[in-house]
Amino acid sequence: MTKVSVILPTYNEAGNIIDLVNAIIQQIPRDYDYEIIVVDDNSPDNTHGLVRETFQTNPKVVPVLRTIDRGFAKSIREGIERASGDRIVVMDTDFTHDPAEIPRLLHVGEVYDIVSGSRFCPGGNMQDVKHYIASMLYNWILRVVLRTQVQDNLGGYFTIRKPDILRLPLDGIFFGYGEYFFRLIHHGQRQGMSIVEIPAVYRTRKAGTSKSNFGKFLFTYTVAAIRLKRERTRAKG
Repeated sequence: MTKVSVILPTYNEAGNIIDLVNAIIQQIPRDYDYEIIVVDDNSPDNTHGLVRETFQTNPKVVPVLRTIDRGFAKSIREGIERASGDRIVVMDTDFTHDPAEIPRLLHVGEVYDIVSGSRFCPGGNMQDVKHYIASMLYNWILRVVLRTQVQDNLGGYFTIRKPDILRLPLDGIFFGYGEYFFRLIHHGQRQGMSIVEIPAVYRTRKAGTSKSNFGKFLFTYTVAAIRLKRERTRAKG
């Protein structure tokens, strides 16, 4: 039986995490074993403690507390390295990524190396209209800078086999925030991995406060994209 490890990086998600974990458990296909790794960056709202206490009788829910070298992308990496499953699923923890998409991700993942839930391929969407338009415009810029055919370069809702992701240069991918995802796609392409997007509808946050600062991330992501482009140019040269 294939085992899937679902990686959930958290920071101040006490209002979402219990309902999310329960929803994920309901969506795991019956022919899969599973574990859910909740990697918390020492949230002041006690997200880690809440998960530990609520799921103490379920060994398939694994709470991980990070107190040093914290960060969103680094939390994802720690979850991946701790995973015991053959297949990895990474998703956000505020319900923007719908657990109902997990069976389709896993099904398509039987054929492709990296499967990404995309807002911008045909059939994809986002309930937050303003965020959708801003993200779509910025993704067009990323596609020009990075010369990628991927529609959603900042989605972050994806599945990949663990042996495949461990082939990639993790130190060069998992730092910063959401920009880790286009670095992951870039290095996956360089390794010759097959990549496909499937339509997904990104929902609005269910509870809590967003950590996103669009202006700040716009600058950070642009700098990261330019650096990645330069690295690729030097590699070709």
